[in-house]
Amino acid sequence: MPRLSRRSFLAASALFAAARPGRAAKPTGESADVFVIGAGAAGIAAARRLAAANLNVLVLEAQNRIGGRCTTDTAGFGVPFDLGARWIHSPDNNPLVAAGSREGLYSAPRWPSVRIGPRAARDSELEIFLAAEVRAQRALRETPRGRIDTAAQALLPRDLGAWKSAIDFLLGPYALSKDLAEASVADVTRQAERYAEAFAPQGYGALLERRTAALAVRTSTPVSMIAWAKGTVVETEQSLWYPRGAVILTCSTNALMRQDIEFIPPLPKRIRDAAAQLTLGSLDHIALDMPGNPLGLQKDDFIIEQASGPRTAALLANVSGTSLHVVTVGGAFGRELSRQGEQAMIDFAVQWLDTLFSTNVKRRIRKSRATRWNAQKYVYGAMSVASPGHAEARKALMEPFGRVWLAGEALHETKWGTVEGAWESGVRAAEAVINVVGRDRPREEKPKRRRR
Repeated sequence: MPRLSRRSFLAASALFAAARPGRAAKPTGESADVFVIGAGAAGIAAARRLAAANLNVLVLEAQNRIGGRCTTDTAGFGVPFDLGARWIHSPDNNPLVAAGSREGLYSAPRWPSVRIGPRAARDSELEIFLAAEVRAQRALRETPRGRIDTAAQALLPRDLGAWKSAIDFLLGPYALSKDLAEASVADVTRQAERYAEAFAPQGYGALLERRTAALAVRTSTPVSMIAWAKGTVVETEQSLWYPRGAVILTCSTNALMRQDIEFIPPLPKRIRDAAAQLTLGSLDHIALDMPGNPLGLQKDDFIIEQASGPRTAALLANVSGTSLHVVTVGGAFGRELSRQGEQAMIDFAVQWLDTLFSTNVKRRIRKSRATRWNAQKYVYGAMSVASPGHAEARKALMEPFGRVWLAGEALHETKWGTVEGAWESGVRAAEAVINVVGRDRPREEKPKRRRR
């Protein structure tokens, strides 16, 4: 593996030293062929693939934990609580699950239970709802050819009646983290169909973290600068790092736009423009520990309501058979609620459940917690969604700049917004790096034949 040439080293050093005096005085960090920035699904997948190709890999993670937007907390409630992703899509074909065993996975509920005010929907009402939902999903999947890429909301049937708000919520904020009015119909149409869903009793994030075995991961090591034009230099608070081969950067599109990382020279315009059209939506969980099953629900009951507007949510009750109940809010309403703070989110969840079950939920809560992904440093949201008319923006992020490749759920055209999409994107970036680094290896000279 060729090291950074003296000319490239001096050029890169001069570039970042000029940008901020004193930079060059930092000590040099340990060496590696490839630096992977971010230990979420994309970063872990990339690092595993690179290591399998016998490349020396170092993963730098800004937060004090592994998993990114797929992480499991076990300390807060004493049982696994997935702070982000929980639903494991298409487990039989999910590359993350295929990377290990099924590890006790079990089927998630296929259909929600529905409440109408303080009562459960009758069978006849449930049939009408399910038929309306199927028609709405079909309308989004069967976009007429040649139709302009518009907002997904425009394709919904106009005769959804009393179920319109519930379907808007399920197909928009809950599934995408954005209202359908903000989502590109071409982007939504390309989403891979999910034939089944599963849950991991230990948590999806815990399952992901187990895939880091034997990887060199440094947590609490945020990257502050990447110089990429002539040679590649990575800066953290403690050190300067000089990758011999490449960098794979897995931060979210919102983090790219926030400029937590300084790029020297600045990011190419095509990258900035694409990220601006793939902003993250809002999706948060409000967890309530309620022992004794006060709502009288089954394990993993999935509850929605016949809503009358956007101020609605979904409930996953008795998560994996525990006393944990998780209320999920999203889209524009969820974003505004998150801005008001954790207590406002908990208050909403309590009031919402009181309305649906005619019970005093507050006195049954032992512990509570709300995620606020929009305020989470280095993330700033839930999942990428293309703005209407900009579904092609994902392709612009796939081309490297210098020796830097991007990876993450935002770079997958059919599985965006999912853990498996992020994983596959990480593998794809690693394959591209292996291809380039392989070309850089000095060729062995064949021995010359002696003339007779």
